[in-house]
Amino acid sequence: MRGSTAKTCFPKKRVLPFGTVGVITETNAEKALEELRAYQADIATVLRNGCFSILPATELVPGDIVEVGVGCKVPADMRMVEMFSHQLRVDQAILTGESCSVAKELESTSAMNAVYQDKTNILFSGTVVVAGRARAVVIGVGSNTAMGSIRDAMLRTEDEATPLKKKLDEFGTFLAKVIAGICILVWVVNIGHFRDPSHGGFVRGAIHYFKVAVALAVAAIPEGLPAVVTTCLALGTKRMARLNTIVRSLPSVETLGCTTVICSDKTGTLTTNMMSVSKVCVVRSVHQRPMTDEYSISGTTFAPEGFIYDAGGLQLEFPPQSPCLLHLAMCSALCNESTLQFNPDKKCYEKIGESTEVALRVLVEKVGLPGFDSMPSALNMLTKHERASYCNRYWENQFRKISILEFSRDRKRMSVLCSRKQQEIMFSKGAPESIMARCTHILCNDDGSSVPLTMDIRNELEARFQSFAGKDTLRCLALALKRMPPGQQSISYADEANLTFIGLVGMLDPPREEVRDAIHSCMSAGIRVIVVTGDNKSTAESLCRQIGAFEHLDDFAGYSYTASEFEGLPPLERTNALQRMVLFSRVEPSHKKMLVEALQTHNEVVAMTGDGVNDAPALKKADIGIAMGSGTAVAKSASDMVLADDNFATIVAAVAEGRAIYNNTKQFIRYMISSNIGEVVCIFVAAVLGMPDTLIPVQLLWVNLVTDGLPATAIGFNKPDVNIMTVKPRKVNEAVVSGWLFFRYLVIGAYVGLATIAGFVWWFVYSENGPGLPYSELVNFDSCSARQTSYPCSIFEDRHPSTVSMTVLVVVEMFNALNNLSENQSLLVIHPWSNLWLVGSIILTMLLHVAVLYIEPLAALFSVSPLSWAEWKIVLYLSFPVILIDEVLKLFSRSPRGRRFPLRLWRRDILPKESRDN
Repeated sequence: MRGSTAKTCFPKKRVLPFGTVGVITETNAEKALEELRAYQADIATVLRNGCFSILPATELVPGDIVEVGVGCKVPADMRMVEMFSHQLRVDQAILTGESCSVAKELESTSAMNAVYQDKTNILFSGTVVVAGRARAVVIGVGSNTAMGSIRDAMLRTEDEATPLKKKLDEFGTFLAKVIAGICILVWVVNIGHFRDPSHGGFVRGAIHYFKVAVALAVAAIPEGLPAVVTTCLALGTKRMARLNTIVRSLPSVETLGCTTVICSDKTGTLTTNMMSVSKVCVVRSVHQRPMTDEYSISGTTFAPEGFIYDAGGLQLEFPPQSPCLLHLAMCSALCNESTLQFNPDKKCYEKIGESTEVALRVLVEKVGLPGFDSMPSALNMLTKHERASYCNRYWENQFRKISILEFSRDRKRMSVLCSRKQQEIMFSKGAPESIMARCTHILCNDDGSSVPLTMDIRNELEARFQSFAGKDTLRCLALALKRMPPGQQSISYADEANLTFIGLVGMLDPPREEVRDAIHSCMSAGIRVIVVTGDNKSTAESLCRQIGAFEHLDDFAGYSYTASEFEGLPPLERTNALQRMVLFSRVEPSHKKMLVEALQTHNEVVAMTGDGVNDAPALKKADIGIAMGSGTAVAKSASDMVLADDNFATIVAAVAEGRAIYNNTKQFIRYMISSNIGEVVCIFVAAVLGMPDTLIPVQLLWVNLVTDGLPATAIGFNKPDVNIMTVKPRKVNEAVVSGWLFFRYLVIGAYVGLATIAGFVWWFVYSENGPGLPYSELVNFDSCSARQTSYPCSIFEDRHPSTVSMTVLVVVEMFNALNNLSENQSLLVIHPWSNLWLVGSIILTMLLHVAVLYIEPLAALFSVSPLSWAEWKIVLYLSFPVILIDEVLKLFSRSPRGRRFPLRLWRRDILPKESRDN
């Protein structure tokens, strides 16, 4: 029966569904729920009717007895009841984010408020057994498992509107109310004109002024705003793709710009998630002080690339010439059951087996082989497939493995008996305290001699071990050897005595090289980084020291919390902890989501990074979820964007892009709204003064949709400000249009409207080609038919005055577009050619307008006529001053004292609440 059981422990390999991520259309985040199925086991070896049989995992019920072994995917949440090996180790990183596999045991935990990491007698559904064999009783299936709770958490999470969407909605509501009020006001103000003879009756007069009000609404509503916002976000998406950031939700592009807190997963995001040997300690000589030598090893991945440096920082040219390093390589290669291989599809090195053993495999490759002057650099001539295990295979070919004593929890060590040239040697590795207690001799690095292990040497090695494990929080292993009698074919526990100590290795899941600079960039940008991990507190604090998150801090109290410590805080202290927290360790998936929700209640805009299944609920709840490209499909589906290069530093570049997008969004909103205010002023003033219609609806639509739209879109190409990453993030309640900006809208808009009317009046009163009417006749045009006049009443139907008005409106808006190259910087500082797209759009817009004026079918459609050179000159005279006016306003903007003055010119209650608050 055991034979069949062994076969069931290797279920058929499944390919994770991975949909192509679009950057234009948004992908449904609920796909993450479907992706969770990929982590469920297909089959299980279960006890039914007195014997074990292979059944679909979906048929398991609580109370079933299930057998699991190496390679098995755990089919349900189960409690251990029997163990058939010395140990059982499980990789539960997808659930807890722990960087190493976890040893399971039969005894239940005594921890209060135990988290998943504390439940060492529980096997969680979806995790993978990496060592050992055991039986367990099912205690939860389906939604009643730890993995099922992740699914439930994602279902309960509702998508929230992004900050930009909220502010645009608020501004849209405010704008709609203002427009409605103005339209009603225009209609009411003209009630007295309803009975004018030119309208032919009261009802027709009311309808006429209703049309004027509709034209006013057409002028005021920025029809092109949604299209321009979408275009700007799409352009940002394209630029971010060049930064290896794949955007799955368009609004999330801008959300990065106002992010105030980044909650970053540790394993795989800040670290490489590849265990790597970083330090080695050996005994140099018993006749010199210090007696020990310490080496540091570069390289932070499974790639066999890196160098060995001595205590002085000098690179060792020929590491195999050091006896201790040479024997360390032998022991690491032979006392090892893992595999290192190169994946040509992913173009990276991958592990099979325990991460700690693979780290030793990589160390062997970095040490190289003896007898070659150019080792290990000569190995670079090999293909990556050959290079992966070249040195390991060399030692495995040199020695023949005879017998193995597997690692056990009580012994905390592993031994292997090898034979080479009629010489038997036993290599051992394990916990330093276990190995060193059985050593009687040490191998000297100076001459390769073996000398007795004295108390002084033992104390110095103990001190080095405490430094590695304590200060550096390295995971340590000791390696030793023993010459065995010739011809011995087996070993027992009794043989693990009188060992010769070779050396001590310290390994860790190393931080990514670029993370430290990225953390500093976030700090200078006013963004707080909180490291969130399932690892224990001391390991996580060591990482935070390395990446600079704890810089300038001697005491971590108040900055570092475990999940249970944070939950135990009173409400007031919890609030204070949220404002200072840098590290949140020993967390479950629910804790990550809880942290995001708590930060959001304090008006923080939270970005959450992660790569595992356990990160999915928090990724979906955060204002912007950022998944790693090498992460699980579940995390990607729940996220708003994916970092293709898994580089935390890419987030910083994406934040800068998000801020630039928001600034450009404000600029084209300012451009469109100020232009539309000008159109409102034009129509409103003309109606109040009793003048003819300066612009008809079709002309307004042309201006709004075409001549406004092209420059507004081009403003999205404005270059970011130089200091964009040295200013603090904007507040979440900051309105898109602040009080000062709104005042600038009004000033510019008022000039645009008055200039348009001035062009209309100029043609009737002053133009050589015009009728030369007195101003009083113009404002009383509606009574023309009832009076005796020296001019025909048909003159008020001439196309020229509205053509001049329309052209003034178009040209003044082109000059206004140049004003929007920067919110506060002068055109003398930021020149028009800094955005060639804007210059090109202005030229194209003017060509389109000239085509409308001079091509007859289009001229008839828009009720316009060609302009003379004299008329073009007056158009330029009326349009250019808008640049001078805005330069004065920018000067006030750059002066804090100047900005406070205009805010007293209007009642605060006419603005949206957020604008008043600002």
